[in-house]
Amino acid sequence: MTGVTQAVFMNQRSFVAPPGQDAYTTAGTFSWVAPAGVTSVSVVAVGSGGSAGTSINPPTSFANGGAGGGGGLGYKNNYSVTPGNSYSVVVGNRSTFTTNGQDSYFVSTAVVKGGGGQSQQNPATRASGGTYTGDGGGNGGQGGMGGGCSGPIFGGGGGAGGYAGNGGDGGNGGGNNGTNGAGGGGGGGYGQNGNECGAATGGGGVGILGQGCNGAGGTCASKSGKGGSSGANGTPFGGGAYGGGSGCNIEGCGAVRIIWPGNTRSFPSTCTGNL
Repeated sequence: MTGVTQAVFMNQRSFVAPPGQDAYTTAGTFSWVAPAGVTSVSVVAVGSGGSAGTSINPPTSFANGGAGGGGGLGYKNNYSVTPGNSYSVVVGNRSTFTTNGQDSYFVSTAVVKGGGGQSQQNPATRASGGTYTGDGGGNGGQGGMGGGCSGPIFGGGGGAGGYAGNGGDGGNGGGNNGTNGAGGGGGGGYGQNGNECGAATGGGGVGILGQGCNGAGGTCASKSGKGGSSGANGTPFGGGAYGGGSGCNIEGCGAVRIIWPGNTRSFPSTCTGNL
């Protein structure tokens, strides 16, 4: 091997990519190609939140509806990849009044997954939050039950799962507060009592930049659950991005974020911000 050839070979082998990231925040199936010099990644995945159920028929009837569960959050650190190879990324699509929220994952649901929240099919029971797989994460909060025999009685949507704990549960319809998220999860929405405090309330979402503050549960005064880890607050009808459960609507999709190098950037909070 000549000296020039040897120098080129060593430079190719020693190349290390600078820190980077890719985020997927619209529903679908994607192919992520590992950039040159990237041999490990850390990944967070959030499932989509569940919607309110078939007992609710907007915009003409919103009577006695239960709410959807929040999406789960899972993360995987220092996962080995090969530069130039393709890896599957799936972002869970929005739920509907008759289907649950969908899972979001990287490679497969066995590697890292944020599970979709359950949509509410029976206002007398709680909709379950999504689960997770990976090195850590949290389940989505449960959706609140509907109730009452007259007027709109809505449960609050469940909060999205956190990085080290579960999302807050939505309050049951009839004037019950949502609970706070844990481990950076979103708070559950307030359970409406008739026409008191406005419409049904969604659960708080969760951010994908790493663990932050817990989202507060909704009350009569604050209504929707608050986002955790810089996620979006719930709205009067929908859950917050990403993964908040809906109080009275069809909910949005989840998210997947990939960061590198995986041996120095790791969830829940080691150099996970934008670089």
